[in-house]
Amino acid sequence: MNDLDALHALLTPEGRALLDEVRDTDPARELAVATRLRRDHPAGLVSAALGQARLRQRAVAKFGAGDAGRMFFTPNGVEQSTRASVAAYRARRLGELGVTSVADLCCGIGGDAIALARAGIRVLAVDRDPATAAAARANAEALGLGELIEVREADVTEVDTAPYDAVFVDPARRGGRGRIFDPEAYSPPLSWAVRAARTAPRAAALKVAPGIPHEAVPDGAEAEWISDGGDVKEAVLWFGATPGAVRATLLPGPRTLLGTGLPDPEVRTPGRYLYEPDGAVIRAHLVAEVAAQVGGGLLDATIAYVTADELVPTPYATAYEITDRMPFNVKKLKALLRERRVGNLTVKKRGSAVEPEELRRKVKPEGPNAATVFMTRVAGAPTMLIGHPVRTASGGSGRDVSGV
Repeated sequence: MNDLDALHALLTPEGRALLDEVRDTDPARELAVATRLRRDHPAGLVSAALGQARLRQRAVAKFGAGDAGRMFFTPNGVEQSTRASVAAYRARRLGELGVTSVADLCCGIGGDAIALARAGIRVLAVDRDPATAAAARANAEALGLGELIEVREADVTEVDTAPYDAVFVDPARRGGRGRIFDPEAYSPPLSWAVRAARTAPRAAALKVAPGIPHEAVPDGAEAEWISDGGDVKEAVLWFGATPGAVRATLLPGPRTLLGTGLPDPEVRTPGRYLYEPDGAVIRAHLVAEVAAQVGGGLLDATIAYVTADELVPTPYATAYEITDRMPFNVKKLKALLRERRVGNLTVKKRGSAVEPEELRRKVKPEGPNAATVFMTRVAGAPTMLIGHPVRTASGGSGRDVSGV
């Protein structure tokens, strides 16, 4: 049974009842459950229900238990869909730009369309894959958003977007060989998406991989890198927002750091504190802005670790108090950790060829205490810095826009 046939079967009364029955099935018991259910239900339907239950369990991390338990997924849809918190943030930004209707091109299973509709925005959701479009339609209905979301199975390059205030494009960035890094190899290509964005009456947002080169950002676009809980999730190219702006946005919050065009920070000797900028800040090339906030410099010209003498609260970096600094030497590190009775060891590396797990095996940490070791370079020299994270106030809650 293919994905489309499985979805159609699950949308029948028998399929829905079976989905409810297998909702909390432990993967270790799937075989026994399937054997029992096949006595009263078609084998294909039982397999489809158990497969959908697994997908829903995986989707909880992105959509939350409430929505994931009602939605319908394809394997690719779970993998490629936007995390709900990120989609909700982007929908709020579009609303703030005065957008009331969006053509959501390459909509997938509808995660972004759902967020847009919940923000009160009317959506045309388009995907050319029949099973994916059917899942998006089923999800709109399942979440009570069918009146705001129209799902269309079509090639996005043939859709008339003129009746809509804005365009959102999430091109496919995976192929038969895995992730696609060349924006022109996206489906559709980034150049097509940019042309579609420039024709939008009010605004447009293009979701791209966070590793997109800065030189690939189109003229007149705003580039935003977004992280959620410290993990970089995506970059977005905005049209109709702030032309040429660069920003890093951290969720939850949101907290947004705007680029001010500062030069690269100077390299300086290690101070008492090390600041590890959020991944979105690093991707956005805004480490200089963080260094300016904390009055610090770089440990090395090529590495995004900031060092400073004072502890300054910033939401854009994690602060560590450094207690020891030594040239790279595993034996000396092992002796130090044994002396400090460190058993809970966090290993971070930047600019080092040593793998964290390899180092952990060699030093064999043991004891009740915790420490963090940074394998890095200081002014080009392989160095180990040992310390521990420091809690700092993040400057309040809500939207914190710095560098304006």
